[in-house]
Amino acid sequence: MKKKWRGTVLFVAILMVLGLTVGLKLYRSGLSLPAATTSTQPASPGPQSAPTATSTPTPSAAGHAPVQATPPAGPVTVSGNVEQTPYGPVQVSVTFAGTSITGVKELQAPTDRERSVEINRYAEPILRSEVLKSQSGHVDTVSGATYTSEGYARSVQSAIDRL
Repeated sequence: MKKKWRGTVLFVAILMVLGLTVGLKLYRSGLSLPAATTSTQPASPGPQSAPTATSTPTPSAAGHAPVQATPPAGPVTVSGNVEQTPYGPVQVSVTFAGTSITGVKELQAPTDRERSVEINRYAEPILRSEVLKSQSGHVDTVSGATYTSEGYARSVQSAIDRL
């Protein structure tokens, strides 16, 4: 035999390096794999389940601050910043009930071209759903709508920060 195991060892080493790289990226971004989550704390920033007078929101590793621990009385709607993108402005308003995000409404969207309008029609419902699910401005980018997704997330986060 001519040392056939060398290829296997090399293959295993490459897989280990790739696994560590992905793990470090997830760790740095503050995300965790769903199967690896064993604690009762949410993996992504979100509302505090039992707010206390001494708790203060702190920015997460991903740079997004959670919703404040002191809830306002009744539903409150807060407008986010107007975020400029290469294809036009993006602005949303976020409705809160206590510390939970209950609604997101688009106030401004890119309209510079028909294609921008078409992309926005596709991306906006997905982004709204992601915000409601994550209860934060930390959302995945919609494929084909990168600038809109980033502007949407920043506007949502600015509304959360204003609460």
